[in-house]
Amino acid sequence: QVQLVESGGGLVQAGGSLRLSCAASGRTFSSYAMGWFRQAPGKERELVATITRSGSSIYYADSVKGRFTISRDNAKNTVYLQMNSLKPEDTAVYYCAARFWTVGSTDLEYKNWGQGTQVTVSS
Repeated sequence: QVQLVESGGGLVQAGGSLRLSCAASGRTFSSYAMGWFRQAPGKERELVATITRSGSSIYYADSVKGRFTISRDNAKNTVYLQMNSLKPEDTAVYYCAARFWTVGSTDLEYKNWGQGTQVTVSS
């Protein structure tokens, strides 16, 4: 098990940037693939980005490709989501999630979740 705590959310104008962080507890962070998900009001939770244990393979949803960057620092037990050129439709609660060993493509495949951080983009 790994415990996850997100931070970095907030209110930003369209076109602005935010950097989300997700700090993991435990000494086995490098054994977990990581994902960022988001859930907007009235919508299902959707996958935003994933990163493998070493960071060698990354996936982005089409809606954020070219604007968001996922990265990780295994020495700091932290995964990041740099969000640039934010749009009002990016408004959501953002969650980080951990899956042992391999990445998953759906939220059902992740057993470890943070509490979420709110991102609000004003137009």
